[in-house]
Amino acid sequence: MRYDRTVHLDTDFATAVERVREALAAQGFGILTEIDVTATLKAKLDQDMEDYVILGACNPPLAHRALEADRSIGLLLPCNVVVRADGDRTAVQALDPDTMVTLTGLDDLRPVAEEATRRLDAALASLTDAGTDGTR
Repeated sequence: MRYDRTVHLDTDFATAVERVREALAAQGFGILTEIDVTATLKAKLDQDMEDYVILGACNPPLAHRALEADRSIGLLLPCNVVVRADGDRTAVQALDPDTMVTLTGLDDLRPVAEEATRRLDAALASLTDAGTDGTR
């Protein structure tokens, strides 16, 4: 089972992170958390790795609807979006919202997952439509 929605950008990491923030905001997502995995692994384990950030994106109306359907769904919130260096490109990956339906088996979550998918796909598509080459 695939659990990600991925595009690749021909842009540097810092530019990609900024563009991802803007694309998510345009679709009603705010960033609740940001985890700089690269810096954390360096600080805690003295290990080096490529640029890698996890953005915890949240669309409050969608989160509210999901929580109304299942209080435990908070275990799968927010929508995590990874921006990471991938060779000479930058990968942008979002957790497929349908994963919450698949994992819980709750059909009440399907409309929320479908709208979240539509919004995340629109954000990812806007990244590839903005003059850079992207692939899914």
